[in-house]
Amino acid sequence: MVKERARILVVGGGYVGMYTALRLQRNLKAELARGEAEITVVTPDPYMTYQPFLPEAAAGSISPRHVVVPLRRVLGQCDVVIGEVHTIDHTTRTATVTTLATGEEKSGARRLTYDELVLAPGSVSRTLPVPGLADHGVGFKTVEEAIGLRNHVLEQMDIASSTRDPAIRDAALTFVFVGGGYAGVEALGELEDMARYAARYYHNVTPDDMRWILVEASDRILPEVGEELGRYTVTELRRRNIDVRLETRLESCADRVAVLSDGSRFPTRTVVWTAGVKPHPVVAATDLPLDDRGRLTCTAHLSVDGAPHAWAAGDAAAVPDVTAAEPGRHCAPNAQHAVRQAKVLGDNVAHALRGEPLDTYAHRYAGSVASLGFHKGVAHVYGRKLKGYPAWFMHRAYHLSRVPTVNRKARVLAEWVIAGLFKREIVSLGSLEHPRAEFELAAGGKPSQEPPHNPKGSS
Repeated sequence: MVKERARILVVGGGYVGMYTALRLQRNLKAELARGEAEITVVTPDPYMTYQPFLPEAAAGSISPRHVVVPLRRVLGQCDVVIGEVHTIDHTTRTATVTTLATGEEKSGARRLTYDELVLAPGSVSRTLPVPGLADHGVGFKTVEEAIGLRNHVLEQMDIASSTRDPAIRDAALTFVFVGGGYAGVEALGELEDMARYAARYYHNVTPDDMRWILVEASDRILPEVGEELGRYTVTELRRRNIDVRLETRLESCADRVAVLSDGSRFPTRTVVWTAGVKPHPVVAATDLPLDDRGRLTCTAHLSVDGAPHAWAAGDAAAVPDVTAAEPGRHCAPNAQHAVRQAKVLGDNVAHALRGEPLDTYAHRYAGSVASLGFHKGVAHVYGRKLKGYPAWFMHRAYHLSRVPTVNRKARVLAEWVIAGLFKREIVSLGSLEHPRAEFELAAGGKPSQEPPHNPKGSS
């Protein structure tokens, strides 16, 4: 039993936030029933996004609603608050939160008090001061960005098909991806595969008309799968006429012209930025210790070093890797570690409330899998290297086993089976980003050309 009523605040509803809350629900089931504990989850979205499936959602292999897990359905014993945490004062155990209602009420930010804090806000795109990037670039971390990019690619094909201006056509059919990690390579591979398939339904657009460019600042891509498979991936992409440029940086994309560090210039309407991530800004708005990369300094028990009753894991936490041969190494910021850290974190919070010994997080990295499009992939798992179809199959099997809830597993598997039996859907639904435009026009108004205030795309 816990010694007194405990208020647990979980900041973030991603991998770590959702899985930690799930573990706490299980471990503190009796205490929650007796009212001796309460769990509050503050998250900007009412769902958790399974990011490894974003490339397939963008390519139309999986429905967007099956890439997300509704938090209120799986966290029935938690109070799920849809909002943003702005500051945390751990000395006084308070957090300032704004919700969807605070703007309507004009009451300002709410103050939440807690006894135990779990910080799992995740990460945001790490950008550089590249001219034009904020105006013309798009990321690839959310389901909204993935579906918006799919609609955008198909829209560019429509533009190219209907214009007689060769300059507009070339710009529409040029797609630049910056970053050779998982997100960039998988997004590029899946979308190029989709566009190649869609081209058969355009009478004047062929796959050879399109130009796909991958820009990577280092001398290799997919470093997680090893040097050999990285070289294989470059060869495979170039065989598909994808222009892979290593040791090259994006210098500017102002005026819809991508300027690279090697002097190349490409008029383009599509610049996808996947060049790394950084901790969520809320981490810097706390009084907790940070490392030189802006991450929370943690112990092997997943507690924040020097801050009792504060816990962290995932992308925003520097968790020591006790299995590494070299001292001072930290766990990589990926889903494989995040899911496993969340289970230990949920157990340790319960242990701490009950005065029990804490568990140490120790997981040796099993390997990596990456998809390069339909029936194509690379994998490096437990020292074994796979290419092509076997790696692609392993990629799907692994992530199907890891996607949360039996409901989601069944739906994703059913969609894969249906996709294997029928043709791929290639419909663009870009009008979803401005749902009131047609009604405003019918009502005699003038549809706004400005983007909606809500960054998620709804009006």
